Amino acid sequence: MFRLTFSHLLLLLVAAIWGSGFVAQKLGLEHIGPYSFNAARLALATLALLLVWRCIRRRGLAPQTRLPLLLGGGALAGAFLFAGLTFQQVGLQYTTATNAGFITSLYLVIVPLLGLLAGQRTRWQTWSGIVLAVAGLYYLSMKPGAGLNRGDLLQFIGAFFWAGHVVALGWLSRHIRDFAGLSVLQFAMAALLAILAARVLEQEPVSALVQAAPAILYSGLVVIALGFTLQVLAQQVVSASVAALMLSFEAAFAALMGWLFLGESIGPRELAGCSLMLAGLLVSQLPGTAKTG
Repeated sequence: MFRLTFSHLLLLLVAAIWGSGFVAQKLGLEHIGPYSFNAARLALATLALLLVWRCIRRRGLAPQTRLPLLLGGGALAGAFLFAGLTFQQVGLQYTTATNAGFITSLYLVIVPLLGLLAGQRTRWQTWSGIVLAVAGLYYLSMKPGAGLNRGDLLQFIGAFFWAGHVVALGWLSRHIRDFAGLSVLQFAMAALLAILAARVLEQEPVSALVQAAPAILYSGLVVIALGFTLQVLAQQVVSASVAALMLSFEAAFAALMGWLFLGESIGPRELAGCSLMLAGLLVSQLPGTAKTG
């Protein structure tokens, strides 16, 4: 029987934080380009998590891990993270925070599809969730008489990189004990790639960074650094399947925050699409034999 615990509430808080992050990302685009925004917030998050990692190591709580494996794992996860954030932030220039939140959450049903490539079996709940999510994506993104929204398409491509990030971290977490070190290195790798992209493609002036500072600070410190820390804390006692279920509410929070702070409206067609996608996410993350942790 499912019991709502403090850890479950923490995961719901993480979902709310991540959902609100789309608002900060959208507001940041009013002053600064997508690549520069990602570079700034990832660099800030890396510094914040580096301080946490140093405290852990000073107290002797960081497990020993082979350095080549740690560096290689951080580079791999960071590359996926950079790609996911890039498609997400660039796509937000052409779509709403509501659409971005729901479409990004599709990674939860893409992960089992990637598992098929590795020979893993897929349950009927997952296939049902995928059908519902695809139907919802159609109603949310495809307007009558118009093609696929460019921003929604970029979010959809990015969802595959988010799925790859989840799969990569799943494998790495079984081989790397120093998870805090892995997290710092993946954010450092993503920050480095974002800084290079910003230098080549944008070269924003310092004044733009100052104007976007509130959005960068919230996104870097709260959404990425704090959100990640709370997720790790909660998942120490909550099973992965239940955690994924709780975190899937990120999409609903993104829609709510977009309505409250950006004035985004949702019509009957968009509401039907969001409902179908949320139903698909929930169905796909409800295994019949999973423990609640």
